[in-house]
This record gives sequence, structure tokens and C-alpha cells, in this order.
Amino acid sequence: MIAGIVGAAAGALSGVLGGLGKNRALRRMRDALNARKVENQNWFDRRYNEDATQRADAQRLLSMTAEQIRDRNRQSAGTRAVMGGTEESVAAAKEANAKALADTMAQIAVNGERRKDTIENTYLNRRNSLNEQIDAVRAQKKGVLDIANDAIGGAASGFSKMAQLGVGGDGGDDAGNDDGGDGGDDVEKEE
Repeated sequence: MIAGIVGAAAGALSGVLGGLGKNRALRRMRDALNARKVENQNWFDRRYNEDATQRADAQRLLSMTAEQIRDRNRQSAGTRAVMGGTEESVAAAKEANAKALADTMAQIAVNGERRKDTIENTYLNRRNSLNEQIDAVRAQKKGVLDIANDAIGGAASGFSKMAQLGVGGDGGDDAGNDDGGDGGDDVEKEE
């Protein structure tokens, strides 16, 4: 019986120590996930707040539009020199140039908003995934703590039963006679 209780206590101690090791590993995993959450937030802040007009694709569109405007201005100047342009033709050329630039800026703005939506969706998906992983680690950690508590409770129960049964350090049985007599009645004899 004592061997069983000692085995239970050793098993409980092993469970507690194993639980502590797993708890440490889960804490490291949770810390790594939290670091990834911070990186994700930093990525989102950096990318979401970028100026859409400063991106390479927007700069290319603006350069192409500026080149088209220069070409139209050259063509308009040549037409005015040859045919004698009027104020209306100059105004029409300026209006066409302004419209082309406005259309380009509007396209850049639309692309920028679409890009922001994509960045936001990517950020939210990553954040939700990381939160789910952190919740899973918390659940595993709770399970480890429950196992350790059960192991400690089982060892305490075993020691309690041992004490109730009277199994102690002397190896004797307290239910028997310990008076060293002949095993007879413990009635004192009168003389």
C-alpha cells in the first residue's frame, strides 16, 4: 500500500514538473504570437497610411499624364502658329489638360482606396488568426494547469487516505494492541 502511495506521489510530482515545462513552452509560444501581433500592427500602420500619390505606379501615371499634357500643348501651340488660334481653342486645350490631370488623380485616389481596403482586410485576417492561436495556447495552458492540479489533488488524497488508515512512519497497525502484553484483555487486575 505504501508503495502505491509513493508511486502516486511520484506520478503527481512528474505531472507537475511536466506541466511546468509545458507551461513554459506555451508561454514562449504566446509571447511569439504577441510579437507577431505587434509586427502586424506596425505593418498595417505603415502601409495603410502611405501616400497613394507617392507610390511608383501613381508616379508613373502622373508622368504619363504630364507627357500627354506637354504633347497637347505642343500640338496646340503649333496649330495656333499655323492657323492663328483663338482664345477659345487655348481655353479648350487648358480645359482638356485639367480634365486629364483630374481624371488621373481620381484614378490614383480610387486605386489608393482599393489598396487600403486590401491592406485592412489582410491586417484583420492576420489579427483574427493570431488571436485564435493565442486563445488556443491559453486553452492548452489551462489544460496543463488542470492536469497539474489534478495530480496534486490525487497525491494529497493518497496521503490523506494513508493518514486515515493509520499507515505511518513506524509501519505498525494502530488498530492492534501495542502494549506488548500477551494479547489478552487489557483489564487491569486488582490485587
